Amino acid sequence: MKLLLLEDDDLLAESLIECLEDNGYRVDLATSLQEAGSLMATEDYVLAILDLGLPDGCGLESLSRWRKEGRSLPVMILTARDTWEDKVIGLEGGADDYLTKPFHEAELLARIKALLRRRTGNVSQELSLNGVSLDEANQCVSIGGGPRHSLTGTEFRLLRYLMHHPDRVLSKEHLLDQLYALDQDAAAPNLVEVYIGRLRRYLGKSIIQTRRGQGYVFVSRR
Repeated sequence: MKLLLLEDDDLLAESLIECLEDNGYRVDLATSLQEAGSLMATEDYVLAILDLGLPDGCGLESLSRWRKEGRSLPVMILTARDTWEDKVIGLEGGADDYLTKPFHEAELLARIKALLRRRTGNVSQELSLNGVSLDEANQCVSIGGGPRHSLTGTEFRLLRYLMHHPDRVLSKEHLLDQLYALDQDAAAPNLVEVYIGRLRRYLGKSIIQTRRGQGYVFVSRR
């Protein structure tokens, strides 16, 4: 899952990205409204985290523009502005949540998970489809109620994305874009094949199917 972080404090941004990536998310960083607008126009994000005080304006400007464009992704405001008036303005301006600095990383992660569950209508931290149960809290998978297998961070991100987009043909390039952030060195497309192969050891070959020349499909029913 890819998140957009709009934050101009280098140290905080670095800490946030490390925390989020350690917990299975991919993060693109924007340090200005202009950069955020460019990224939002070309990338597909499941959630955005916004600071309000930025070099070229207020994060609410980006939020207002996204809502006018019909973008419905969850947006969390993360700011030092902690008065109740600021919170009201942020929430009425289109934000889905409002968290003030300083904050605990555990609370930030819990709020992100709650927003994403609300978006998908899934109130559980376990994603189940076609006999596959993915425990998002502990990053492990089980088949048909059998033993649980721990996943690496990349295996977890890949399987979670496939399960959130079942019965769709997803190309290697698209999957790589979801697994690796923009500022990382480009990864070889065959890495997707490697991780698909690892997941098939747990799931079998019938659940994640190959569409030759097109990509992969997570089959939602037998």
